[in-house]
Order: sequence, then structure tokens, then C-alpha cells
Amino acid sequence: MNDSGIIDLHLLQRRAAIVRTIRAFFDGRGFCEVETPVRIPAPANEAFLEPPPAGKERWLRTSPELHMKRLLAAGAGKIYQMGPCFREAELGRRHNPEFTMLEWYRPNEGIATLYNDVAALVSEVMGAPLTPQVIPVATIYREVAGWDPLEAWDEDRFDEDMALKIEPALPQTGLVYLVDYPAPAAALARLNPKDPRVAERFEAYLNGIEIANGYGELTDATEQRQRFEATIAMRQARGLPTYPLDEPFLKALPAMPPTAGIALGIDRLVMLACGKSNLAEVRPFCEVR
Repeated sequence: MNDSGIIDLHLLQRRAAIVRTIRAFFDGRGFCEVETPVRIPAPANEAFLEPPPAGKERWLRTSPELHMKRLLAAGAGKIYQMGPCFREAELGRRHNPEFTMLEWYRPNEGIATLYNDVAALVSEVMGAPLTPQVIPVATIYREVAGWDPLEAWDEDRFDEDMALKIEPALPQTGLVYLVDYPAPAAALARLNPKDPRVAERFEAYLNGIEIANGYGELTDATEQRQRFEATIAMRQARGLPTYPLDEPFLKALPAMPPTAGIALGIDRLVMLACGKSNLAEVRPFCEVR
């Protein structure tokens, strides 16, 4: 939708075509499309994600992750979902309080399979083959920010430098993977067994813009509970709201097989595929202007 409020029908049709391409991509690889609740009683306690309230003791989901993992624990196999997600206080050219998320999970497979998935999917959508450049987080922090987050963790400094130094220094064309995130920066990812300082997490950037966040998923319920409780304590100390623990998720987690999972922002991918720089140009009725 342009500044005058008129919907660009060509871009609307292009978005629909991209969604069809995504569905065909996963359907052709044996994934099952699923739907999970949007209004939930227990959003994941993550450091700086704020779910909008949706009635008494209910919130709109920031991600379908916890319910999808319960499906995995029940034996659902390879699954994917496209649908609305919501995050308070996120508004800008590349952020909207309501957005469309794509998530998919590969049980009994490692995080490297997600590298291949993202490259193949993005290449199809963009209409050109893309080979990702892989950059370890510690390497680029040492080179660009002048410190190593694996040696001296500082959450506030890490987040500030990511926004102000690291992301602007990434290649502004092509596909880039930032890999081996510090362990404290991956709330739902398992630790690398060869180096517990890092988690099995990567973020994918397309033309300098973050589009996806992938994990080797944590399946240890005790450790997951401890991480949630640590985040709750941190949020309380900062005066931020906290949310109930998702006990059905924690109860199901031990039955979930080793899994690689990832979330990708559909709106940003469509924006880039259409050569635009503002979500409002490719998302009708977007709050962004």
C-alpha cells in the first residue's frame, strides 16, 4: 500500500505468488503444513519480546514455536506454518506489530540442513541462485566492534553493537549467515557439544537485512526451565512484564526428537524480492508509513 493508501495490486499478486512458491517448496519436500493457536495462555519468556495482551490471561503469540514443538513431541514429523505473529513496540520501515512468520522444523536433522533450506528457498523466491557467506559471530565482533563476546559476555553491549556496528558492516548484497552465537544469546537453542561457549544458532541476512533465525533446538526440559526462569528474573530486575511458564510445553519437551528449526519473516522476504525498502509497500494495511 503506498503513501496515499492505495493498494498496489501488482505487489499484492506478487506476494501471493511468493506464498504459493513457499508452500510448493515445503510440500514438495514432504513437510506437513500445520496451524497452531494465535491467542495463547503462556508466551515464551524471551529477553526483549513483548506479546500484546488479548483478554484475561491470554496474549497474542510472538511465534508459534512452543505449540509446534509440542506437535513434534507428538510425532508430527517435518512441519511448517505460515501465519500472523505479534510483537508490541516494534514499528518502523522493517518492523510492524503484526507480521507474517514462516517456521519450519526438521526432526532428527542438524542445523546444517537449515543452511541448505534457506539458500534454496531464498534462491527460488529471488529467482537467482545464492551461495551464502558464513561469518562466525566472534570473528566479526573482534574485527568490527573490537571485542570478543565469547570471552567477556555483555548483553547490552552485544545488542547495541549488533545494531550499530555489526549489521551495517555486513555485505549489503547476497545471502550471509551469522553463525555460532554466544550461549547466553540463544534462549531456546542447544549448546554446541564441541564448544559450550556457543549455541547452535544462526541468523540469515539477505541484502543486509535479517530475514531468519535458526536453531539446533534445545530438548532438555530442565535446562529450558532454568533458562526461562533466568529470563524472568532478568525481566523483573528491569521492570519488564513476565509471563506464565508454558508447563504443557515443558512437559512435552523430553519427547521431542533432536530437531533443527527456523523462523523466517515473510514480509521482509517479499519486500526484498519486490525491490522495496518499506514493509508498507508489500503488506496491505500495514501500520508502518
